[in-house]
Amino acid sequence: MADKKANRYPYFAAETSAEVVIARIGADVDPRFREVMTAVIRHLHALVKEVRLTDDEWMAAIQFLTKTGQMCSDWRQEFILLSDTLGVSMLVDTLNHSHSETTENTVLGPFYVANPPHYENGRNICLDGKGEPMVVRGRVTDTSGAPIVGATVDAWQTNEDGFYDVQQKGVQPEMNLRGVFTTNDRGEYWFRSAKPRWYPIPGDGPVGAMLAAMGRSNIRPAHVHFIVRAAGYDDVVTHVFPPDCPYLDTDAVFGVKESLIGDFQRSEDKAEADRLGFPAPFWTLNWDFALAKAR
Repeated sequence: MADKKANRYPYFAAETSAEVVIARIGADVDPRFREVMTAVIRHLHALVKEVRLTDDEWMAAIQFLTKTGQMCSDWRQEFILLSDTLGVSMLVDTLNHSHSETTENTVLGPFYVANPPHYENGRNICLDGKGEPMVVRGRVTDTSGAPIVGATVDAWQTNEDGFYDVQQKGVQPEMNLRGVFTTNDRGEYWFRSAKPRWYPIPGDGPVGAMLAAMGRSNIRPAHVHFIVRAAGYDDVVTHVFPPDCPYLDTDAVFGVKESLIGDFQRSEDKAEADRLGFPAPFWTLNWDFALAKAR
């Protein structure tokens, strides 16, 4: 009986192609792995049948994925870029981070660097001196509004030319516009930086070619990235966007959420600029983060 069941789909046929492949999955595999792979196989075979994929088109797809892998490096993740531009990153994030009372999550992006420098509050992370100066201040709290002491606020962004430091090694200072700050006994953090600007995502790889073929923009609106962490709480991975950016509604990676559009204010206060070590005018961003207890 076992052999008959195993041989229910012994030979390949277009009509039962997905079932033939699924039937080969072993009996003792991880149940979640079985569930995911069964769905992947069914949808992939359904796609091929729906569009009647040709030999040349399938080979082009294989070559596209091959080139995507070849573009990956220690500082560039072309597969994350592919996931981002197809909206998959945002969909996975939205399905898994649905707290209504916390700061909303958005995509991590392909240029996060682990182990950035930890600074005292107030440090200026704009090491190349470019761009319009900006001060960022805020609090980290729980969902009831109580301050979280010792939370870390990891911030990073592009420079005024629209590049992350890892894209311009030897041009930008190492770890330019990156830093981690720790909240004080009132849950407060603050640092100095530069007003973010919009920029194109890398267009020299297969993802850039895909967007061009689709007639889509490769521009990301201006933003500052944040990861906020605290013991006993779920991380928040997010961006904050200035409201005057013209690309908010055409983000190449679908990362903009209305709740993440910040209140960037231009200040002419020369006395405050002097205290900050800035020329006037400068920009201010006041932004609080709310974290949920770990699930």
